[in-house]
Amino acid sequence: MIDDLDPEIAALLSSAESSASLDDSGLDEIEEVTSASFSASFNQPEIPVSSVRKTGSIHEVDLGQKTFTPITQLLSDTPTDVFNDTKYYKTVLTGENQSAQRVHQLLSKYLTCKDPKDRAVYRQQIVTAYWELLRGMVGKMTDINVPLPKKMLVRFGVILPSLFKQETKEFFSKIFLENKPQEPVLYIDEWFKEIASGRMNNSATDEKKQVKTANMTAEQVASAEQSRLMQLQSKNSGKLQSAENLLGIKENERNMLEIELKNRIDGLCEHNTVFGAEPHRAGYTEMQRKMLPEITDLLHRLSKNDKELSKVLLEYQEAKATYDNVQTKMDAAGGHAAVVTNDSEAIKIEFETVRQMAKMTIGRRGNQFPIFTREFYHCTEKGTGTRENVIEVLRWVESLDPGVFHRIHKNIPNRIVPYVLLVPTYGDRGFCWEPFDRYNRVTSRGRIVVPMYPKDLKIAVLTAVADLRWQVAKEKASYYWMEEGLTGQYYQHIEQMKMKGDLKEFFIEDYILWMTKESTGVQRLDKDVRGIFWRNMPFPKELKEDLRKRSLVYDELCKKDANREMSDGY
Repeated sequence: MIDDLDPEIAALLSSAESSASLDDSGLDEIEEVTSASFSASFNQPEIPVSSVRKTGSIHEVDLGQKTFTPITQLLSDTPTDVFNDTKYYKTVLTGENQSAQRVHQLLSKYLTCKDPKDRAVYRQQIVTAYWELLRGMVGKMTDINVPLPKKMLVRFGVILPSLFKQETKEFFSKIFLENKPQEPVLYIDEWFKEIASGRMNNSATDEKKQVKTANMTAEQVASAEQSRLMQLQSKNSGKLQSAENLLGIKENERNMLEIELKNRIDGLCEHNTVFGAEPHRAGYTEMQRKMLPEITDLLHRLSKNDKELSKVLLEYQEAKATYDNVQTKMDAAGGHAAVVTNDSEAIKIEFETVRQMAKMTIGRRGNQFPIFTREFYHCTEKGTGTRENVIEVLRWVESLDPGVFHRIHKNIPNRIVPYVLLVPTYGDRGFCWEPFDRYNRVTSRGRIVVPMYPKDLKIAVLTAVADLRWQVAKEKASYYWMEEGLTGQYYQHIEQMKMKGDLKEFFIEDYILWMTKESTGVQRLDKDVRGIFWRNMPFPKELKEDLRKRSLVYDELCKKDANREMSDGY
């Protein structure tokens, strides 16, 4: 087994050179940990999970924020030494259940095996064993004292640092561990931490287990009631936040109208002295006479604004009262104390969901190997799905598609960036798990998933964003999604073309062409699809003006825009 490892074994997880071997430190890590030492360490008691202080910063949607803040620094100037720790491997597996020993045995055989067929068998067995190991580890991510190597395993899939190339190890050592941008882009360990502490709800699933109250303990009943109140609070918070945002818009509109009215009246009340007929003053000038109907129009607009503002204010007061009432009940039941703990049931449910998410990023024919290794990692530094890199790609997406994260409520576009889960897989496609929270369709964040080690990070993010675009548009159109809006127009086009296949997949592929080719003036889309996207997912005005100079195709689309604006049909 481990004691039989030979430092001269060639081609350990190296696809580039058949003569390459693991460095001595990597071999020492595995050789040092014998079966006896593991059998003793696996049975160590687990560290109790402590409560987590609630910050809630990334969970509060700021409707006033219009774009992502540019990332000025992608990597840290002070790299961590965690991957140079000689006891990294032992620390990762110490204190875990029997699945750790299983992973240890299979990984040892996999690394030393020369027969390609046996190697393939061990590789497949590692997949199942690894996820069982992860099942027992994710609940510990709420513990502030959890060893950093365990966190790095969950976050990056790094179980053995010697499987890095040296330059890759240096790169991973410089990745920021903390969420400095304060955007809702989370690694897996952070995701489970937020779920366990109650700051995030479980990701939506088709089936939800029903627990009979009669079989529940008093503590479980209290927890269930707390969860019910949190759902009510989440549902109502969307109405409250939207009403407050709309109220602010109407108040600003009133202020602007009042300032304009005061300026008009001040100008109207100024009269010139009539020379030779002092102290009498002249009547209104031609300019002042024009102010009279303008003042009348301003008064009408103020009256309309007042009616709308009064209605919105009433809605806000009702939503605020409901919110305060639920909050009072939550405080009486112990506030968030009951949920800001390690919710093991929530973690179990979310673990199965995240495992499914990871599989979906890979696909049936993809590489399911869950452990980070230089054999399969071929990304550049900017092509790796770190938090900072993904935010920069999302910022690029939003610069070309400004409405990509907008959700319309009462004709007001609210910018709501979804939660982004970064999974350490060798997948190539991201996707949208849910367009918004089922309890709060107004201002809740949706959820998209992005693989960290894809062939092309930009394409992986674009597939996720396109999926989000499609699902939000489909939910907005509801029963009429095949007739109205973006989905309706696209569906009718596909029907006319008599194309067979997955409608959403067609849309995603066209969206990628729209963002990567059409945005640069390279015409790759069908004429009708280009028109649908141009109307429903318009580029910024500056880009439109630039494109119309490059081709008559885009110039024609700009002319159609102008015609629609003139006819008020845009």
